[in-house]
Amino acid sequence: MRSSRPRARAGLSLAAALPLVAGALALGVPAAHADSGPHDRQSLVGTKPVWATANADRGATPASNNVTARVYLAGRDAKGLADYARAVSDPKSKSYGKYLTAKQAKERFGATKGQIAKVTAWLKSSGLKVTGSSDHYLTVAGDAAAVKKAFGTELHNFVKDGKTYHAPAKTASVPADLDGAVLTVVGLNDAPRLTRHQDTLPGPSTGFRNAGPFSTYYGSKVNTSLPSAYGGHAPYAIKGYTGKQLRAVYGAKNFTGKGVTVAITDAYASPTIAKDAAEYAKRNGDKAYRKGQFSQVLPSTWTHTDPKECDAAGWYGEETLDIEAVHAVAPESDIVYVGGSSCQDDDLIDSLHKIVDGRLADIVSNSWGDVEKNETPDVAAAYDQLFQQGAVEGIGFYFSSGDDGDNVSKHGVKQVDTPANSPWVTSVGGTSLAVGKGEKYLWETGWGTHKAALSKDGQSWDGFPGTFTGGAGGGTSTMYEQPFYQRGVVPDALSKVNGTAKPMRVGPDIAAVADSSTGFLVGQTQTFPDGTVKYDEYRIGGTSLAAPVIAGVQALAQQARHGVPIGFANPGIYDRYGTAAYHDVTDHPLGKGQGIAVVRVDYANSTDAKGGLLTSLRSLGGDSSLSATVGYDNVTGVGTPADSYVTSYVPGHRR
Repeated sequence: MRSSRPRARAGLSLAAALPLVAGALALGVPAAHADSGPHDRQSLVGTKPVWATANADRGATPASNNVTARVYLAGRDAKGLADYARAVSDPKSKSYGKYLTAKQAKERFGATKGQIAKVTAWLKSSGLKVTGSSDHYLTVAGDAAAVKKAFGTELHNFVKDGKTYHAPAKTASVPADLDGAVLTVVGLNDAPRLTRHQDTLPGPSTGFRNAGPFSTYYGSKVNTSLPSAYGGHAPYAIKGYTGKQLRAVYGAKNFTGKGVTVAITDAYASPTIAKDAAEYAKRNGDKAYRKGQFSQVLPSTWTHTDPKECDAAGWYGEETLDIEAVHAVAPESDIVYVGGSSCQDDDLIDSLHKIVDGRLADIVSNSWGDVEKNETPDVAAAYDQLFQQGAVEGIGFYFSSGDDGDNVSKHGVKQVDTPANSPWVTSVGGTSLAVGKGEKYLWETGWGTHKAALSKDGQSWDGFPGTFTGGAGGGTSTMYEQPFYQRGVVPDALSKVNGTAKPMRVGPDIAAVADSSTGFLVGQTQTFPDGTVKYDEYRIGGTSLAAPVIAGVQALAQQARHGVPIGFANPGIYDRYGTAAYHDVTDHPLGKGQGIAVVRVDYANSTDAKGGLLTSLRSLGGDSSLSATVGYDNVTGVGTPADSYVTSYVPGHRR
């Protein structure tokens, strides 16, 4: 793995099949810090990927091979940054809420001119060319011979998944006389190495519609002629919840997010987003966008847009969902969309740096990620430093926990998603949500769905309860130790599940609606099979929904704090554990052994009835090997926001 590997959208779960590619402190850190190494050098732990084994080694990479990499700078006080990020985020700390401006953070923790000059001179003396720079890293290019001279390791060719990539033959290192100025180097392996460049984006993505019939609220429409399940007839899936319903069940009250800015990062940028968002608000009772309420910060060029790479058009629906969901929950918050030029780590990190360096927002919603086995400590270190920089400025990052439960069914190994695994971000899990008549909160289950198709004779559900189709990501990290805020809340049965002596980071932290069968109505311009390009609406879910919903709720909570930033939210989220601020979500909200399901009718061709209809039963509350239980669990974390969650942030409020 390298920093330029593609990131997948963490949770765009549609109502039918639709192809999508779209510290050493108590917080714990991955082993990516610089340690003293032999021969007056400091090792950059994690720079040799785990797949670069002796058995996979095919010999030295030719010395003339070209390499491009990023050398991340540690700054003038890396430990101080981590320490202050914790202190300023912990309600029990004297420094709680004493945030720095972006300028103050740079002056206190950023790399000095002297450090940058010294690192630059060393790189150039090694034969590498510095092709770009920022306050956070230097981009370098050169041949494998120069890489060996600079980083003290040969590059070798290794076989990975049937393909050959180059990678360091041993852990990279830097001269000790750089005095810890280098955090890590990313890009010394090229798995994968995408080079295609394109500066225009494709048109609207392929059309999708739901078939129906629908319930207007949970349980409003039932077809008694269909086979029964769990002792009764299941209702049809809702058409898609809207802002009015979500605000009601998650305790918005009269708060609107006014005075708070939410940033959203994804790859690329939908060409119709402003028009689509305005039309959706108009059709679904959301407050119209005022002038300047929605803005975009976009790169000058786009890369890796091909469907076989990042699939640029596939990301349009993700961006649309994120923006419309935030506005639906927090209709007066400002929204800034910061697009990445591709779905690669380097470009997404750049987008996040723009937010932090410019202090563009208080809350950052991110609905993308990868599985932990594809992460390496070098890349993780770059992300964590960024999240710490945000924390000292009062910026909180929220990441979808994933859509494949424990990831065994899709990736073959039980694991969590990243960057949601970082102890410096809020990992957002998912639920199936029942909103009744009059926007009444009925119940939630942990999101984990099984599908059973209607039999040909219409008399039963084939293979009931059916196959696992998706669920909220969660579980125990193998990279990060347990952060301080999870102590006394997360049970050892979860934090030590991998057999470790020390408890580890467990996700998610909090949750919201995610199941596409109880999902959100979204509106987007799409390209349909007859060639027409037009706006239409459909139901959607995934933890890509849960993350912006929680971001919206946090905007309401920040308004309740009289606009004082919440910043890195996890210490405060766990501080409220066990109070009325949360719905304690379980897999069986109607009682032990009582199953729950909804009926879904989908178009076979995803757009109209010409290809026929597919009727299925979707059983809720069964997430792979994960379970939503009483108390903290690895599907929903501490739970979902209850009626008093937002008001618990009002100064002086007793919980």
